[in-house]
Amino acid sequence: MYALLILDMQVGLFHGPDKPWAGEALLNTLNSLLSKARKAGAPIFLARHVGPPGPPGSPIEPGSPLTQLVQELLLQGDEVIFEKSRPNAFAMTDLADRLKACGSQGVVIAGMKTQYCVDSTCRAARDLGFDAVLIADAHTCSDTPALKAENIVAHHNATLAGPFCRVVRAEDWCF
Repeated sequence: MYALLILDMQVGLFHGPDKPWAGEALLNTLNSLLSKARKAGAPIFLARHVGPPGPPGSPIEPGSPLTQLVQELLLQGDEVIFEKSRPNAFAMTDLADRLKACGSQGVVIAGMKTQYCVDSTCRAARDLGFDAVLIADAHTCSDTPALKAENIVAHHNATLAGPFCRVVRAEDWCF
């Protein structure tokens, strides 16, 4: 069985000043994955990046409404929502234990931000013995001074595929 893991789809990161690339398409894809997971009876986990404390107004500031999940996700209350304080969703959380407890040998990874939390979580999942699947069209980030977000996403899909995870398009994934 595979669990769905959606990373950091929170107000301050998604609706903040640095808009994510292809945000509306991402929301549609994530909602489709949520529906597929529910129909298959797959466990659903959503991570919220909270802290470590940064400057006031930070999108990950503990206690800030900016760390809440975006309302556009079609959540039904059957999801496990947890907080993390590191890019790797397994670091200093009980995610690995929860995945094992529900019988998941694999984790399907999606969300934000590609070059930080998505990347480090894919790498960690494989290191921890999980079959990591990155949904190629279900993660994003914002432009940086060096690269456009579209290029960052494409680069990570190519780099992570193989040694770190399987990369599959959402339409081709079945739980």
